[in-house]
Amino acid sequence: MSQVLSMNKIESILEDKADYLLGHKCKTIDKSRLHVPGPDWIDTIFSPSDRSIRVLQNLQSIFGHGRLANTGYLSILPVDQGIEHSAGASFAPNPDYFDPENIIKLAIEGGCNAVASTKGVLASVARKYAHKIPLIMKINHNELMTYPNTFDQIMFSSIEEAAEMGCRAVGATIYFGSEESSRQIVDVAQAFEKAHEYGMGTILWCYLRNPGFKKDGTDYHVATDLTSQANHLGVTIKADIIKQKLPENNGGFNAIDTGKTHKKVYSDLSSDHPIDLCRYQVANNYMGRMGLINSGGASGSNDLRDAIETAVINKRAGGMGLISGRKAFQKPLNEGISLLNAIQDVYLDPSVALA
Repeated sequence: MSQVLSMNKIESILEDKADYLLGHKCKTIDKSRLHVPGPDWIDTIFSPSDRSIRVLQNLQSIFGHGRLANTGYLSILPVDQGIEHSAGASFAPNPDYFDPENIIKLAIEGGCNAVASTKGVLASVARKYAHKIPLIMKINHNELMTYPNTFDQIMFSSIEEAAEMGCRAVGATIYFGSEESSRQIVDVAQAFEKAHEYGMGTILWCYLRNPGFKKDGTDYHVATDLTSQANHLGVTIKADIIKQKLPENNGGFNAIDTGKTHKKVYSDLSSDHPIDLCRYQVANNYMGRMGLINSGGASGSNDLRDAIETAVINKRAGGMGLISGRKAFQKPLNEGISLLNAIQDVYLDPSVALA
């Protein structure tokens, strides 16, 4: 195991945001109300549920793997971007990752709990690696070869194939708010029911997609009130883990004048602080009973600082970890490993505590 980052190092990476993020005390939803990730997560949360023994075994295999093994936290490498973003856009920065085996090697050497990717990627190397790291098959995708572009999630695989391949869980996306969202909800709900029957865990990418969610120069696709409701719909169809973008603003329901909300969402249950915005997402995951993993986002000018910042916000809000891909696989292998390890170090450091 690589050496864990010290708190001093984490503070130096965060620079002027260190005290703002590490010193924050949440005054919205008190931490005592939350179900917080820990070593006994499967026993505490899933054993009393209706999940089968095989689901418990497969979820435990994910929680028990990698540098974060048996902490209750997750570090997952997702590489499914080649379908929607295109293989060229995804892998041109580092062509090694056109080869699926290098995706799996990055996840293993980076100490991840699991790797999430497409049917084709996992199928090409499953016999060599399915027993070495938990595999998560992403079963639906949006694709942008259709012209003009459409934005829909369509099934690329089946639950039977994922089970036959030895996958420990399946992942899917729903574009909540889109024209096709009602069909997607039914598709994914049925797929998740079958995945549980086959003994696999379920992870839902709970993303928003509607041009109307951008208004007066503000993008409410990342509003905590709207993304949190997407989370709540996700756990309703029995996602065991929710993947969501880190919130950046609030007030989407009021600005767009859609759906229903309550004034206390804004006065009592959230604030402008990023940790409080993320905590409201956690609250909508049944107060954290279903874990929240936030996405790492696209690669930028300072990926290490951005990744550490996201991890600190997620952990201190009550989240379960990060699912970070492009920030890692668009770099040389050693740099990608270092970034993944740095994210994991935040979750291994007890001094980065619940706000």
